[in-house]
Amino acid sequence: MTFRTVRYYIFLRDVLILAVTAFGGPQGHLAMFLDMMVKKRGYLSEEELLELFALCQILPGPTSTQTITSIGFRIGGPGLAYLTLLFWMLPAVAIMTSAALLMVSFNELNISLEFLRFIQPMAIGIVAYSAWRISSKVVKTGTGYFLMILAAVGAFLVTSPIFFPVFLLIGGLVTSLNYKRHPREEKEGIKIKWANFVLWAGVLVVAAIAGGIMNSRELLIFENFYRNGSLIFGGGQVLVPLLYTEFVHVKDFLSSEEFISGYGFVQAIPGPTFSFSAYVGGLGMRDAGITAQILGAVVASLGIFLPGTFLIFFVIRFWDQVKKYRVVRASMEGIHAVSSGLVIAAVFLLFRPMMDGPLINYALMIGTALSLHFTKIPAPLIILSGLIFGIVIA
Repeated sequence: MTFRTVRYYIFLRDVLILAVTAFGGPQGHLAMFLDMMVKKRGYLSEEELLELFALCQILPGPTSTQTITSIGFRIGGPGLAYLTLLFWMLPAVAIMTSAALLMVSFNELNISLEFLRFIQPMAIGIVAYSAWRISSKVVKTGTGYFLMILAAVGAFLVTSPIFFPVFLLIGGLVTSLNYKRHPREEKEGIKIKWANFVLWAGVLVVAAIAGGIMNSRELLIFENFYRNGSLIFGGGQVLVPLLYTEFVHVKDFLSSEEFISGYGFVQAIPGPTFSFSAYVGGLGMRDAGITAQILGAVVASLGIFLPGTFLIFFVIRFWDQVKKYRVVRASMEGIHAVSSGLVIAAVFLLFRPMMDGPLINYALMIGTALSLHFTKIPAPLIILSGLIFGIVIA
């Protein structure tokens, strides 16, 4: 076995460990990526990871999934990157597929999911800790702090996801004006390979046409999720309300109670929040039997994860050449600052629906953030304790 093969094996094992331990959405995942990929393994530098994370926030799709697959792309090319995607999404998708299969039985047996009620404020505590950790690392100047605060306030007041990439671009534009502070680097011509862009656009067009012609619910589910995955900015918390409108109110694939229960459950599991698509896709095929439910979960998952993957693989091929330009390097300061502001806003946006709830929600959120900051208790163990406590109380 060659050294390269061993390195790939270790990397995929690390990805799988993250897939079953990373809670808290993209912001919570980033903190764990920093620990595993940068500090422990040294696959890339902290600056490179933050650059990739900022780049993925500009593009549509699941940010943490795009970030970790782009790390795999840098280490071993497209082959390792697609394996990274599989290892990263499979545990959460399998869990949410199982949840879809069990939901009908839960309803028949009148089993409540109230035992998950403590997980959400704890997950928000993880996001809050990540917000502090990330901002303390990447925001160094007065301009950066100004952009961070402005982005946090703007994202909280204007919650439409279409504005998130606009905030990032504005932040980058502001700091790019100070490009002369950065030294010149020898630049090469930018070579763009269009294959992945054509692949993304081709699948989008073909799925839309085929979905309109063929009377296939599986194809319809794939087209709906692929379209959403191509247009959504801002992570799983942005995707969920759109899925609620489309699959509960418009298509009536599942009830409001089933949707909300599934959303509560996805907060309790590690991995990408976009795995919620497997739950929705599975319940959307419940009338056709268990095999069809599994198929619905699979096509929904592929639909939501593939477009963002195609797009990041398209951009990352020429990203190293682009960032050699001083204007681009200078713009990263503003993008990092705005990214930090968006993470801060996410804490308040996620917690806002819980503000009228019991005081224990506040205690759990603050306690989780403080535990992560002042102790070495890992996030998964904290979440597990909340799950056990919820089961005991229920």
